[in-house]
Formats: sequence, structure tokens, C-alpha cells
Amino acid sequence: MSYPTALSRQFRRSRLLYLMILPAILYFILLSFVPVADGFKMSFQKFRFVGASEFVGWANYLSMLKTPGFWRVFKNTLILGMSNVFLTAFIPMFVALSLNEVGRVGVKRSLQSILYLPHIFSWVVVGGLWIFILSPNGGLINSIRNVFGADSIFYLVSEKHIRPIIIGVNLWKQAGYVCILFLASIAGINPELYEAATIDGANGWQRARFITIPELVRTLKVVLLLNVMGALRIFDQIYVMRNEVVAPKVDVLMYYVYVHGLEKFNIGYASAISLFIFFITLIVTLLVKRVSRYEV
Repeated sequence: MSYPTALSRQFRRSRLLYLMILPAILYFILLSFVPVADGFKMSFQKFRFVGASEFVGWANYLSMLKTPGFWRVFKNTLILGMSNVFLTAFIPMFVALSLNEVGRVGVKRSLQSILYLPHIFSWVVVGGLWIFILSPNGGLINSIRNVFGADSIFYLVSEKHIRPIIIGVNLWKQAGYVCILFLASIAGINPELYEAATIDGANGWQRARFITIPELVRTLKVVLLLNVMGALRIFDQIYVMRNEVVAPKVDVLMYYVYVHGLEKFNIGYASAISLFIFFITLIVTLLVKRVSRYEV
């Protein structure tokens, strides 16, 4: 039987399944592949909304590399993005290990719900909440400081505090979701391993160290890979929580694209930066996948 004939028979036999995934395929073609291809074309143009766009070759890319502002936001993106990559992977893992040791089911579920709750809300809600909490006038933290006679601190306009705040708020929002992933992996570990370790005299720390943590390595690889894929695409949080005073410390690549593309209408330049983000993310993701020896 020839390969085309076998493929045709396979298609006929599973035509309903292929029909079911057709909307997803069309979605990715129309909303992912076509925009990427269009953006690639525009990155070589001086794009105009009215009239023909002028082909400028590599001018947008050279302008990107020569602009000091680009390297500043690239540095900010690396600092904030890489901090999020590791903190939102390892800290939730250890939180999950701690929750797993909670004996009372009701308490354990309540803590899981409290941890997961921030992930439900959008960055508009989360950012607004933390702007209120950190407010110098009536904010929760400064109100507590004032009770003890300390002066208010203008956290959100302090270059010293803004990066830790951005990183910490992101961790607060994402930790619950990642923690649930680790807890699901822990639930799938064979209980006979723990029983055998207990019989051999292993305590709780030893069971976690030699059984639970090694079993979580695969999930940790997945989380790290997902975090790396999103490391250079930070936008929502920065858009909500930034201000002009701390902009040099927190402006990131995606916000830079937003400013040049939608505010200054320099579409060609913004497209070049977007393609740069796309290819750097692709390269780093493949490198992490190779180094971690991640396999589907």
C-alpha cells in the first residue's frame, strides 16, 4: 500500500476528529501566522496607513540597535523577566511541598484557594489593588508605618523600590497557579514510595528530598519553559503600574513596542522590535529545552 493511499484512508477514518480541530488550525493561521508574516514584511518598510509603504531594507533594525533607549528597555526586560522565570518556578514548588505536609484537608484546600485567588483577577484589578496598598496617603503599608511613627514611603515613585515591587506583585499573582501544577504532580506520585520510605525510617524531610522533589523535576522543567517563553513579553503589569518617574527602571520591550507602534505610529520600527522579541524568545526557549533535556 502506497503512503498517499494509507494517508487518505487515515484521513477518511478520522475525518470527524480533523473537522473538530479545524477551528483551532484556522485560529492559529489567521491570528498567529498571518500577523507574524505581515509584521515581518512591515519591519522592512516605512509603513504608511495611507498610500504605498516605502521599502527601507534593514534600516528599522539598524535604528533599533543604535538607539540607546532600546538597550535600556532590553536590560529592564532581562532583569524583570529572568527574575520572574526563576522566582515563579522555585518558590511555588516549595510552597506546594509545604502545603502537601498540611494534614487537615479543609485547611489545605482553604490555603490553596487563597493562594490561587490573585491569579483569577486581571492585571488592571491586581495593579489597582497594589497601587492602593502602597499609596503614601491612606495605603495599608504606610498606614501601619504611620501608627509606629515612621514617615510614609513613596514606593511607586522610588527607583530603589519599584523593581522589587514589580517582581513581588507578579510572584503574588502567579504563584498560586504554578503551585496548583506542582500539587497536581505531587498527587500523582505513587503512595507506595512513601510507604516504603516510612518503613525504612525516612522522616518528612527525607521523603520530600529523595521522593517528592525528584518526581517534580519534570513539572519544574515545564514551568521554567513556559516562564522563559513569556519572559520578554511582559506588558500588562508594566502598563498598569508604571509612571514617568520610574519609567527608566521598569519600561520593557513590549511597552516600547506599544509606544512606538500605537502612540507614535512608527509601525515599521515597532514591527522590527517585535520580530526581535519573537526570535530571541524562540532561540532562548530552544536552548532551555535542550539544556534541561525536556521531552514531551
